[in-house]
Amino acid sequence: MARRAESAHKGFVVHCDSSCPIGIFDSGVGGLTVARAVMDRLPSESIVYFGDTARVPYGVKSPDTVARYAGQITNFLLAKNVKLLIVACNTMAAVALPAITALSPAPVLEVISAGAASALAATRTKRIGIIATPSTIASRAYESALAALGGPEVFTASKACPLFVPLVEEGWLAHPATRLVAEEYLTPLLAENLDTLILGCTHYPLLAPLLAEVAGPDVRLQDSATAVAERAAAVLGYLGLAAPKGPDTPRHVFHVTDMPRKFREIGELFLGRPMEDVRLEKL
Repeated sequence: MARRAESAHKGFVVHCDSSCPIGIFDSGVGGLTVARAVMDRLPSESIVYFGDTARVPYGVKSPDTVARYAGQITNFLLAKNVKLLIVACNTMAAVALPAITALSPAPVLEVISAGAASALAATRTKRIGIIATPSTIASRAYESALAALGGPEVFTASKACPLFVPLVEEGWLAHPATRLVAEEYLTPLLAENLDTLILGCTHYPLLAPLLAEVAGPDVRLQDSATAVAERAAAVLGYLGLAAPKGPDTPRHVFHVTDMPRKFREIGELFLGRPMEDVRLEKL
């Protein structure tokens, strides 16, 4: 039987069944890396995913536009009675988190603080590079998170990589053109003698094999998917909202704003499982 909980979390009071889904959203297909980590860590949980495929990429849009889009998606997911929201888009986390948390009565997790913590755990020299969309880089959100968690001795170097998102959306994960773009972006960062590189966009882990080859064996690549999944497990456990283990199969529904067939084709490759329920939505 589903449990009900009325618990405080960061000032919110949550009224929800443990059977309610987790909401995950991203500008497109990249947030499926976070969804996969959540599915692996929390196999009993149902997920409602939203990918704004009609308006991707977000990283080249203004903060006001990103905040407006994020608010629309937040309201859509809240209408699905989600018990937890995960902002899988680094750009939204960097520039629109206040707008999202102001709307949501459910707890909100985001990828930037999780990614920063993961990088600090991996680095040996505290020389950390950051690649992300132009909006995320301009926000300096990762630099702020790394300084807050690791202190002033952390050295950072960052690079905006706007072409990576459309290349991933096109499915060009190992294309020669993608390698040339990666080499162009990473060369100035690698000159800074980094030992850790944050993949500061949820699309970028799909390029991890190629990026690892370009960066070389001395640079550790870090993303936030696993760390966010662990935080989700901790929050749901604290609130008493974790889905009970049992024979019921969790339900995963994927909502997109454009090209659902292409989303399914690309998404299944790195989600690692079939996407049986993909729906086209208008906001």
